[in-house]
Amino acid sequence: MLCWSGSVRRKQKPGHFPVYLNVYDLTPMNAYGYWLGLGVFHSGVEVHGVEYAFGAHEYPSTGIFEVEPKKCPGFTFRKSILVGKTDKCARDVRVYMEKLAEEYRGNKYNLISRNCNHFCNEVCVKLTQKPIPRWVNRLARLGVLCNCVLPPRLNESKVRRVVKEELSEGEKKKKK
Repeated sequence: MLCWSGSVRRKQKPGHFPVYLNVYDLTPMNAYGYWLGLGVFHSGVEVHGVEYAFGAHEYPSTGIFEVEPKKCPGFTFRKSILVGKTDKCARDVRVYMEKLAEEYRGNKYNLISRNCNHFCNEVCVKLTQKPIPRWVNRLARLGVLCNCVLPPRLNESKVRRVVKEELSEGEKKKKK
């Protein structure tokens, strides 16, 4: 019988908490274009039971908001994609969102260069080191929609802007 006293290092997958990209249809035309790899999509990042997204408005305050996962008002939910996992606890994610809130102003939203999908990609890369699937933001990269589709305004009664020191619904549930 052989004994080996050395330790075996197993490659451990990083992260414990799943990070999802929730994808929504912006138009009913996506039913036709989706299968061709085309479509106009909104997206949000779900982590710790909260979905974060970015939207346009005319004020110089944050455009980042949170909603109940898979229920972003004004959009039709299409699918949820597991992007990866993160080691960041709910509080660390919240602090990160508050930091991004300073950068992602609602009046700086741009359909081609700074939209909800760009925001989600930045968040997913930070939390999981993985980008969102390329098809989600394909039309923005092509620049096809620059003058013909405007993003819907945020429905203030159904979303909450991310601001410092405000607990999310997911964080409140976890504290109870």
